Amino acid sequence: MQLRSALAMALLALGCAEKVTPVQKVLQLMEGMLAKGKEEKHGEQVQFAAYKQFCDDTTVEKKRAIEEANSKIDMLKADIEKYIATAARLTKEIAEHDEDISVWNGDQKAA
Repeated sequence: MQLRSALAMALLALGCAEKVTPVQKVLQLMEGMLAKGKEEKHGEQVQFAAYKQFCDDTTVEKKRAIEEANSKIDMLKADIEKYIATAARLTKEIAEHDEDISVWNGDQKAA
């Protein structure tokens, strides 16, 4: 009988030791949430770092492309001005030649 009561007490003690109290369960859940939050935060930091690197690389590339385009625009504007001046000069020369031709045609008819 003593053996039975000792065995019962041992089983009861084991049962109590294995039981988790509600406070302990809440603490376990909070520790799990903390670990999950830290893991998600790290994942977001890695993702943000990759996105930031992409943005920085893209910014540098776009600034370089804009500078090249502005340089090309300046060159093309200079070319346009040169061609406009050439067109005006040639228009004036054509008008002079047309005048010479009409004078020559008039002289030829008179002769």
